[in-house]
Parts: sequence; structure tokens; C-alpha cells
Amino acid sequence: MRVPFRSAKSAQDERSNLAEGNRPSETRGVRKTQETVGIGEVAADLEKIKQAHQWDPNPSKEKIDPVGSVVEGGDMKEMTEVDMLFTEDSPYEEVRAAVRNVDGGEVANTVRAWIIGMFFVTIASGANMFLSMRSPAINFPSIVVLLLSYPLGCLWAATMPTRVFDTFGVKWTLNTGPFTIKEHVVVTLMANVSISYAYSTDALLALQGKPFYDVNFGWGFALIFTLSSQLIGISIAGMFRRFLVWPSALMWPNQFSKTSLFHALHDTSKNDERDANGWRISQYRYFFYVVAGMFVYYWIPGVIWQGLSVFAFVTWIRPNNVVLNQLFGGYTGLSLIPITFDWTYVTAYLDDPLLAPTHSHINTLLGLFLLVIIPTIAITYSGALYADYLPMVTSQTYDNTQSPYTVRNILGDHFTFDLEKYKNYSPLFLSPTLALNYGLSFAALTAALVHTGLYHGKEIWYRFKAARNQEPDIHMKMMRKYTDAPDWWYVALLLSSVALGLGTILGYATQLPWWTFFISIILSLAFVVPTGMVLAVSNILLSLNVISPFIAGFIIPGRPIGVMVFKVFSVITLGQAQVIATVWAVFVQIGVMNWTLGNIPEACSLTQASHFTCPNGRAFFSSSIVWGVIGPQRMFGSGSLYVNFNWFWLIGAALPVLLWIVVHKLRIDWARHLNAPILLGAMAWLPPATPLSFSSWAIVGLIFNYGIRKCYNDWWRKYNYITAAGLDAGLVIATIIVFFAITLPDVTIPQWWGNVGVYETLDASYSSILRRVTEGGEIRAGGVGIPTSKCQVIDAPSREPSCGVRRIFLAGTTMSTDDGDWREHLSVLLADQPLTLYNPLRLDWDSSWREDMSCEPYREQVEWELDMQEVSDVVVIYFHPASKAPISLLELGLCARTGKAIVVCPEGYWKRGNVQIVCKRYGVEMVGDVNALKDAIVKRMPGGAGSSSS
Repeated sequence: MRVPFRSAKSAQDERSNLAEGNRPSETRGVRKTQETVGIGEVAADLEKIKQAHQWDPNPSKEKIDPVGSVVEGGDMKEMTEVDMLFTEDSPYEEVRAAVRNVDGGEVANTVRAWIIGMFFVTIASGANMFLSMRSPAINFPSIVVLLLSYPLGCLWAATMPTRVFDTFGVKWTLNTGPFTIKEHVVVTLMANVSISYAYSTDALLALQGKPFYDVNFGWGFALIFTLSSQLIGISIAGMFRRFLVWPSALMWPNQFSKTSLFHALHDTSKNDERDANGWRISQYRYFFYVVAGMFVYYWIPGVIWQGLSVFAFVTWIRPNNVVLNQLFGGYTGLSLIPITFDWTYVTAYLDDPLLAPTHSHINTLLGLFLLVIIPTIAITYSGALYADYLPMVTSQTYDNTQSPYTVRNILGDHFTFDLEKYKNYSPLFLSPTLALNYGLSFAALTAALVHTGLYHGKEIWYRFKAARNQEPDIHMKMMRKYTDAPDWWYVALLLSSVALGLGTILGYATQLPWWTFFISIILSLAFVVPTGMVLAVSNILLSLNVISPFIAGFIIPGRPIGVMVFKVFSVITLGQAQVIATVWAVFVQIGVMNWTLGNIPEACSLTQASHFTCPNGRAFFSSSIVWGVIGPQRMFGSGSLYVNFNWFWLIGAALPVLLWIVVHKLRIDWARHLNAPILLGAMAWLPPATPLSFSSWAIVGLIFNYGIRKCYNDWWRKYNYITAAGLDAGLVIATIIVFFAITLPDVTIPQWWGNVGVYETLDASYSSILRRVTEGGEIRAGGVGIPTSKCQVIDAPSREPSCGVRRIFLAGTTMSTDDGDWREHLSVLLADQPLTLYNPLRLDWDSSWREDMSCEPYREQVEWELDMQEVSDVVVIYFHPASKAPISLLELGLCARTGKAIVVCPEGYWKRGNVQIVCKRYGVEMVGDVNALKDAIVKRMPGGAGSSSS
């Protein structure tokens, strides 16, 4: 039975064409041309269309089914109408809403476009490189260039002379007339190469930074290393155009907001005669209203009430409940009630949710719930992998004392691995979400390979042979009139850039053998089509940043610098850029980086005065140590703690096969929208991201791209992508101003509960942990070390929950003395007692902190001491004869009347008489030394001689 095609849907599509700006005369001309084509050619077109779109998750099944039906029926009129839907406009409503199906023939490759483009390449690449070395980092995204270049281009058109010059027979002019939309696109594309600074600069910072490797191979190495890696990426993108750019099914939705904004900016009408569910405001005016609204709004969650960013109200109600903070917290918890009023959290890791298709939102939500949240809960509360000793969600790695892992404790000379030091120190422990992140990264990449082979294997072979002669597509047909760069040009660029890269690793002590360099290139080539196809249809990026150092650590163990270089050459993102702009940006970025390292004192140090701590270089350095020194064999090899995560390789390969059977054999239609690589790989940034960013991203995306699209389709087609552009632009402008006006000069934001109290939870303080390693105990790779002490010690400023039956605050002298640390002596004496000791002594105390309540860390310390004294059952105050301890005298005055105090004041303390008189008057127990203090505390234990009833 044939599926009827001409229906209300067809009428809707025609109205859509008119609403999206297609001229009726052009549409009729196209229809006439189409009807003169023979039935054989139309049938051939439809067969190509059917093969290309049969497993495409983006168009509805109702659009795909008629293709095969009308071919079988042989009705020329129906075949022509179906053919037109796919060949004279995009079959995707998203593309029709964002991209026009007409070419205005405007000029593009002009002197004006080149000068403005190179100007922004220089400014953006230099600024982004400079600011990326600071913490917190900030950058100027491409939408900033898109917005700034528009008035600059219009000003140029209004002021520059239109005289035509003739140079060696080539006619050119500074001003071709009005600034065109195509020139605008050229400028933005050129500047795009600098928006994300060169990936190799992270490795160069890790190499050259004095706190890191402190190895400088010179300017020559930095330039050719960066040039070769960047140009390899461009050449690979060009070589694989036929698979990743030309097919109409590969939409690249991350560009929709920009294409919509280009059209809106170049159409400045105030109102629009087209009605969109009652809205007639032009896209141009609407865009600037959204920008202004987001700019004003961001100051609320960004400055005035930061608690709106992570609206974890459950943790505010019970800030010290570990389980509630783990389940509902938004910093180290699972955000089971995902609420945020901050657009930066929604767009932080997966880009703007309004750009991604609905199946991406659904797959991400399913993957988050089934493959992250449920397994994390199971791992943590079962005690597997010692997850009950670690925060649930964090990218921080830990040693066996629950402290951050210190990689220098396992290094020998020249950053080599020292096995004896490793055995004496600790194995590496991962939070449950970080361990799952590695496993899911393994699975996502094998799933991408198998999924591509199953669903697109024949298609890839067809596109390899067909080149530009693929299924009919309106935008492909419009592009055919422009001269394209031939394949041999990209192959030549690849060979020359590979030769440049090979010279780099052979000419310098990079620790990378020549054959591993070629493996890194092959790895990139193997995954470029699978990961590119997933990104092009879903807006979800699958990265090689996990598997790359994993493989390098296996094949070149003990060579951390080699692992870094391997990672740079293999983790090459697909980019479309101009070679000249790329080359120039490399010189600018390397120049800025070297100037910063050479002219800013203590650059890359954690104590750098202006916070130029090189956070990306530091992360690259740590990663190279983990994978290049400790190595994947000790992390995931036989007998290791995380060996079972190797099953994820198989899970990733099996899941696409299972889904393929469900769709192809069992014929369950809705399953065609399930995508194994997205299910497994969408959470690649979790951690450092938290579930809040992913769940809120998916929910907002479903509201717009499913709910609003279904109920208010006309509005969605006209305003959805302009809304995305406006929200992102307003946010960028606001964050840049906040950075330079408040963050950089260290201006104090309003100090009230919404900016202070919301962080006083176990979740926000990274203290939401089920179990603590007590004094003398440790986590061991072969089993949890049984604590030799029942006594829990909580160091300032931690607010972890107390486990003891009595809480003791250790006030008094904090200076080092010849007879040692009295607090440490007391904790040893009390090791067999189920107590909690609050220790105010901070190892990270900085004497430069101003003793003023406006100094945040100083105020935090004082308030912690006051809070812990209030909740404690006993306050010990020790007056050492070698100190004057004025704060200890103040603390004695605070608690003298409470009945909590026990005082130790040996002979020789300068105010011992005053202390004696106060203690006698208010009945404060006073002892002579630490041993007597221990006995006095034990007496106050439940059941002790001096205890009260418990």
C-alpha cells in the first residue's frame, strides 16, 4: 500500500517555505524545472535519498517512508513532489529554519574581509592565549567576533574609498559597497581558528613552565610543533569532506545559531509581516532584546545571588547530612533534583541545548541516568572501589589517606617513575564518576566504530566513490558553481605537515619514537569519520583525550613527555579554517605564550600574584604523569583496582549491535532514535562537570526543541535559533564585563547568605564522604587498612560530619615548640577512644593573609573555630610557656562559663596567674600536662567517672 504524500503536511511545508523567506517565483521556477525531468532520473534521485536517510535519526519516519512507496507506485506526479521536498530545500526542518535555500550572489573574497578577518585573528588569538594562562580562565568566543565585525564592516563600507586599483592586471578595491553577509561569514570563519587556542600550547606550557617540567626546546620547536599539529587537523578535515560535509544528513547543528544570526543582522527591518504564532517582531530586533535581557539577568546568579547557579535547596536544609548532599548536591553530588538558574551551567559542556536535536537530549538523559547516576549510587553505597571513602563527583585523584594525589612523591630523577617511592606512598584512587568516565570513554569510541560500520558502512563506501555526485541536495547544488579545493591539495598539505611533525619529534628530545608518531596520526584518521558523524548529527563531541594517553602509556611506558606529544598529534579536532589565518594565529599565540612565561614573575606557579597559574598546562602535566609515569598498566592492567573497567571496551562494541538488532530485526521503530555512541559518550566531561549541567541541558533542550516546536511550530522556526544566539551573546558580554570589573580586580561581591551560606554544605565544601580514614589508617589497594585509631581528627576548615561520641575542640598554642606538637601527642594518647578532635591548625595557613574580616580565608578560619567550639562537648585550651597565646586567652573568656573547658597551663606561662584565677572562679578544670589532659577527657566520656548521663 502506498503512503499518500500530498496532505496537510505538504501544505504546511509550502507555508514553511514562504515563512522562511523563499521567493514564490523561485519556488515555482524550481517546480517547473523539476517536472521536466524524466521519470528515470527522478527515480534514481529518490533511490539515493532513500539509501542516504533510511537510518537518519533526525527526519521523522513520516518523511522517509513515502520515498520508497512512491517509487514502487511509479506515479510521476507523486515522485516529483517527494523528490522536490528533498532536492529543492532541506528535508530537515532545523536546516530550513536556519539556512536559506537561495544564493544571493554577494561578494565574499574581498580585501575588506581579509583585513578585518586578520585583525580579529590577531586580537582574538593573542587575547585568548594570554587569558587562558590565568585562573579562572576566560576567552572571547566566535560570537563576539561575529558581533564586533558587523559594525566594523558597515563602518568600513561607509567611510573607505571605492576607487578600483589595478595591480599586475588584478583589479581590486578597498570598498566593494555594502558589507555583505558572505564577507561577514569569511571574517568569522577566519577568526574561528583563534577562538580555541592551539591544543599544543597546553603541552608547551607543561614543558616550559618552571613548576612543571621546566624544559624549553626553544621557539623553533614551539612553532613547528604547533604548526604541524594544526595543519594536520585542517588537512584531515578537507580530505574527509565527502563523508562529513557534503551529505545533507550531516547537519552540523552547532552552526545554526550563527547562520540565523548572520541573516538577522543583515536584515534590519523592525517588524515582519510573517506571523509566527502571533509574533511579528523582526529577528533583528528580537535578537537584541534577548541579548539585553540575558546581559541584565546574568548579574543575578553571577554576582548578586550565586546560590541560584546550583539551586540545591535540599542541601541547604540539611547541610551536614552526607547522603542527602551526595544525592542532591550540585558540586560533588548527583543533582537528583536538577535546578539551576544560571545559563553558564546549562551550556558549560554540551554547548547551547537549543541547537541540539531532540534525540540528542533523550540519549543524553538516558545515558546519564542509566550509565552514570545508577552505577555511581551502586558503587558508592556498596563500598566497591573504596568509593565510600571518596566524593561521588570530582576529577580530583586521591591517595590512600584521602588527600589529593601528590605525583612528585613517586618521581625519581628527570621525572622518571620510582617504584620504591610508589610502594611507600600510595596507589591512585578515582572517584566513582571519574572511574566511570574512563570506562564510558572506552565504550564510546568502540561504539562509534561499530555503529559507523553497521549503520553507515555501505554509505561510506558509496560516498567514497561518488564524491560530489551524491544524493541531490539544494545546498550542494548551489555550491557547485564555486571552485572547490581539490582532494590532492589536502593530501599534499597532510604529507607536508606530517613531514614537519616527524621532523619535530626526531629533531628534539620529545621521548616519542618515530613509529609512535605515525600511530598517533593513524589513530586520528581511524576515528575522524565515526566521531565526526556523531557530532554532525547530534552536536555531541566524542573526544580522544582519554584513549590517546591510555594507548601511549601502554606503548611508551615511563615517557611522560612522549605521552603529551602523542596526545597532541592524535587528539586533532575537526575544524574548518583558512590555512593562512591558522599559520598567522600560531605565530601570535606562541609569541604571546613565550612573552607571558618570560615577563610575568612566577608564571604558572600556584602562588602567582595575578593568578597566572597556567591551569590547562597544569592539567596536561598531571595527565602526562598519571599516564606516562604511573601508566595504564598499573591503573587498568591485570590485578589492578580498576581492571574490570576494561569490560567497557566490549560493552561499547556490543551495544550498537544490540540496538541494530532491535531496529532491523525486531522492527521497533522508536529505537532508531537511540544512538549508542551518544548514550555512552555524551558525558565525556563528567567530571569535572556535574550531572546538573547535563540534566539541565537536556531538559531545556526538550522544552524548546520538542515542547515549543510541537505546540508553537511557527514561533520555533522563526525564533528558536535566534534565541540561542541572543542568550549566548548576552551571557558572553556579561561574563566578560564581570571578569574585568569584579573577578580580575578582586572586588568583593555582596556578602549575604545567598553568596556565603549556600556554600556551607558538605556538598559545596567537597566533604560529602561516607567514611573517613582515621589517624593511623589508610586505604590499601588490596583492602582497606583497618584504622589503628578510633579517634577522628578533623582539620580546619573541613566541616565533615563528626563520627565520635564526644567532640573535642583543641584550642590554644599553635606555634611549633621544642617538645613537639601537643595536639598530635594528645591524638596518639586518645587513639583508642571514639572521639572527634577538631584541630584548628592549618598546614596551608598563609601568614600574608590580612587579619581583617574582609579577607575571605582569614574570616573562614575564625568562623570555623567559633562554630566548632559551639558544637563541641569539650574545649581544651593549652597555654604553652613558650608562647603568649592572646587568642587562647580570648577563647578561655568565651567558654569559661559554659562548663566545657579544660585548661592546661604549665609553669612558666606569662599570664598563668590570671588563668588560675579565672579557672577557680568559674569552676574550670585545670591540669598540668598533656597526659593529665588525656585522663580528664576520658573521664568525660560516656560511662567515665566524670561524665554526665548519656
